[in-house]
Amino acid sequence: MRLVSWAAVTLLAMCLCGCGAKNEQTGNGPESGGASSKAGAPTAAKGTIGVSVLTMTNPFFKTIADTITAEAVTHGYETTITSGEFDVAKQQNQVKDFIVAGCSAIVLCPCDSRSIGPAIAEANAAGIPVFTADIACLAEGVDVVSHVASDNLGGGRLAAEAMIEAMGEAGGEVVVLDFKQAESCLLRVQGFKEVLDAHNADHPEQVVEIVAELPGDGKKDQGFKCTEDALQAHANLAGIFAINDPSALGARAALEKAGKADEIVIVGFDGQIDGKQAIKEGKIYADPVQFPERIAAMTVDSIVRYFAGDEVATEQLIPCELYRQADGEADPSLQ
Repeated sequence: MRLVSWAAVTLLAMCLCGCGAKNEQTGNGPESGGASSKAGAPTAAKGTIGVSVLTMTNPFFKTIADTITAEAVTHGYETTITSGEFDVAKQQNQVKDFIVAGCSAIVLCPCDSRSIGPAIAEANAAGIPVFTADIACLAEGVDVVSHVASDNLGGGRLAAEAMIEAMGEAGGEVVVLDFKQAESCLLRVQGFKEVLDAHNADHPEQVVEIVAELPGDGKKDQGFKCTEDALQAHANLAGIFAINDPSALGARAALEKAGKADEIVIVGFDGQIDGKQAIKEGKIYADPVQFPERIAAMTVDSIVRYFAGDEVATEQLIPCELYRQADGEADPSLQ
């Protein structure tokens, strides 16, 4: 019985890896006929790329997933798209499924930059190349072929420049809404602090002081809660740096509820459509903008070049650009 059950599980995993992207992108289920070649239906000539993103509730990661799928098809690959939804244990199991199904390559946006290490080690042992997009792996002793991401350190520096600009000569107290499980967000906060430290040393009369770092976790509801807590703890709060747009929008909602929306500056990060709209309307001061389509396209290109035997850089960074209200007013994609 155990042998029969394991065979069934293995066959199911193979089917999922063979047709998962097609099903998720079109909305059709397994009954539509998609399956791996071992189940009797055709697959892409070059195999399947297993993809696990941080979450599908954030449009940034959905764009990465959709673009990887579109780019992969042009190079003869199918994709299986999954989402860890901030749960590293769930993501580890998704990697196990990719391995059992014999995926050609794996792309991860890790839910936890350190705890994802054992799953990557399993893929290494199985001989499956691993690539990371947006969020890097910080675990030691594992092999990631290439990490493709925004220049998050540089983006954090841009965010600090925007905060200093927005707060003017008075300076003031700032709270950071962070997400310490993600390497990308650690870099954003690092860059933010570097610029503030340099500014404060040169302008002691205009100090911008970080008075708290709170776990916004990149989520709107958590950003709202943390901002409510910050308002109670810091009566002189003048600014908030949120590591992405969802947490920035949650912070804005909390400020509006407290009647302090016109008193406290918000600088976000990402440049998603909702974030850009909020910037245009003056609800968020500015965002360092990322380009998820470029991250995804470069990741697929790296996979193709790797299998062609070309040298692939271990880290590939895409610069961010600062987006202010004037940019929103000139942006034809906004209302």
